[in-house]
Amino acid sequence: MSDSEPLKADGFDDAVIGTCCNTGRIVYSIERMLVILMEQSDMSMEDAMEYFSFNIGCAYVGEMTPIYVWTEDKVEL
Repeated sequence: MSDSEPLKADGFDDAVIGTCCNTGRIVYSIERMLVILMEQSDMSMEDAMEYFSFNIGCAYVGEMTPIYVWTEDKVEL
């Protein structure tokens, strides 16, 4: 993988909402990611938010690190 390829958050393909037009970085909906965490790992919303904050949202893995945004999507559990 070259340094210019966008990095993906494994297991969160359904949370992709687009790419950044300037950099090509993948953009993810945080709300959708939280739902995926709750469904796949049987987490509560609080646990999913904590997991995201400490293990995903704050991780920097180079210039092509994904972008995570709050989208205010209405998600059904």
